[in-house]
Amino acid sequence: MASSFHRTTQSLRLDRGIWSISAFLIALALVTAWLVWAFKAVVVRYEVSDSARLEVAAAPYPIEAPAAGRLTLSRLVLGKEVRAGDVLVELDGRGEQLALEQERAHLASLAPQLAALRSEVLSDEQGNAAEQEAAAVATTGAEAQRRQAEAQAALAEEEAARARRLRSEGLISEAEARRANAEAQSKRAAVESLKASVARLAPELQVRRRDRDAQAAETRGDIARLEAEQATAVAHAHRLEFEIEKRRIRAPISGRLSECAVLRPGAYINAGQQLGIVVPGSKLQVVAEFSPEAALGKIQPGQNAIVKLDGFPWAQFGTLPARVSRVAGEIRNAKVRVELAVQTPAGSRIRPTHGLPGSVEVEVERISPAVLLLRSAGRTVGAR
Repeated sequence: MASSFHRTTQSLRLDRGIWSISAFLIALALVTAWLVWAFKAVVVRYEVSDSARLEVAAAPYPIEAPAAGRLTLSRLVLGKEVRAGDVLVELDGRGEQLALEQERAHLASLAPQLAALRSEVLSDEQGNAAEQEAAAVATTGAEAQRRQAEAQAALAEEEAARARRLRSEGLISEAEARRANAEAQSKRAAVESLKASVARLAPELQVRRRDRDAQAAETRGDIARLEAEQATAVAHAHRLEFEIEKRRIRAPISGRLSECAVLRPGAYINAGQQLGIVVPGSKLQVVAEFSPEAALGKIQPGQNAIVKLDGFPWAQFGTLPARVSRVAGEIRNAKVRVELAVQTPAGSRIRPTHGLPGSVEVEVERISPAVLLLRSAGRTVGAR
């Protein structure tokens, strides 16, 4: 029995355990190296967007028809550079143009009528002033004549009294006494006539003034009516000018036409119909959409990211560096909007263009492989 295991016993006696110890030490070194790597190494974790798109920082502006009408002119050319205010489309506005010319002719006819009426009012006012001055002069003259007549009448009455006294003494004849008395009565009658004339001047002036005031009031009423008609015509003309201008569709901003509708003269354009889109010449940015669980609480402004464009395979053309600039705080359509500032490195063969789709990978954290492994294990156990 002892001879049967002789070789085995001899081999065990000769074995010093070198290979076993070597294998154990190698395994221990590998495990130690793996543990060191697992706890000391740094792994960058990225969140990948569901969709992304290159867009200009200033929002593209749609060109819409503010009014309906027949197309008469179109300057919409895809890729054309336009400036704010350039007329791009014109609609038929002949009806409004004819109505505007009619209103302008009406306004032109109202101007001389108003000028004539205002001149008439001014003439009435000047006539009133002149008439008052003339009446004052006439009153002054009449008063002077009355005083003169009263003096003459007083003198004639004295002469008549002296004649009556002389007649009573028989020094003059009866005829002379009567003649002196008649002269005194005539002078007194003249005084009374002048008094009546002076008293009649003021009422006559008031009557003429009332007539002039009534005529001036009527003229002012005509002026007010014509001014109201003029204001209405001006407002109507402005409305027609606005309607005509609405049929001249202008570029809202400066930029490039990135989309144009196919239009031919005579086509009917509906109000609100989109005719094209103007893209402003501003810096490009990346607009990405992330799922809420990937973005909320993880993606913050200032984080680094890389952009991969569908039109430029990243294995051949590389990627574009980017940085998160803004993160939406609300969920819209089950997505979170994230805006990133993108840069094109010198020598890059990528040509960023508005509207180019792609994907974004945002660096959200740097952790050790062990933590990442434990986190994955926790998610797996939690899911089970």
